[in-house]
Amino acid sequence: MNAIPEWASSSVSRETFEKLQAYAELIRKWTPKINLVAKSTLDDLEVRHLWDSVQVFEPREGIWADLGSGGGLPGVVVAILVQANNTNAECALIESDQRKATFLRTCARELDVPISVIAKRIEEASPLHAQTISARALAPLDTLLHFAELHLAQDGLCVFQKGAQWQKEVADAEENWRFSYEATPSKTNSEAVVLKIKDIQRV
Repeated sequence: MNAIPEWASSSVSRETFEKLQAYAELIRKWTPKINLVAKSTLDDLEVRHLWDSVQVFEPREGIWADLGSGGGLPGVVVAILVQANNTNAECALIESDQRKATFLRTCARELDVPISVIAKRIEEASPLHAQTISARALAPLDTLLHFAELHLAQDGLCVFQKGAQWQKEVADAEENWRFSYEATPSKTNSEAVVLKIKDIQRV
């Protein structure tokens, strides 16, 4: 695994780096069986997936829910950083694919990180009242805000990673929702952003 980027050095210790390395090896081991990430990205797994997920983390209290967690990006990475930073967040990963849910439970066990895996569709899971919700490569922003309406605490924050079309997604979502947002340029993809969204209300 490549070295810790300078921007991540304050939040990623050597021990945390080693745990991220172990997680990367689990992804490489399982992906040929259940397609956790595109096989074409395995050679660049750390930058494309792990460091891309590290950048969404910030110390937060309460439940941190990762929607459609898939292979645990960013959910497992967030759980590793929550543990390393001794924050009081609880990580809940919602993933309806049973094989991927099994992988997430394997990560929790082998990496020794506290993760709650909810193997249900997002719409069918009991409301989590999460202080933080994350999602990566899951759905258009309009749909994500519907999911957030189901699971976000009233004063909670959404952290969504979006690509080059993020401004169009925001404009489309604003037809159905009112919300405030902050767009921060991605540290791993010059065309992408991390959207922080709060104060979500239906129009």
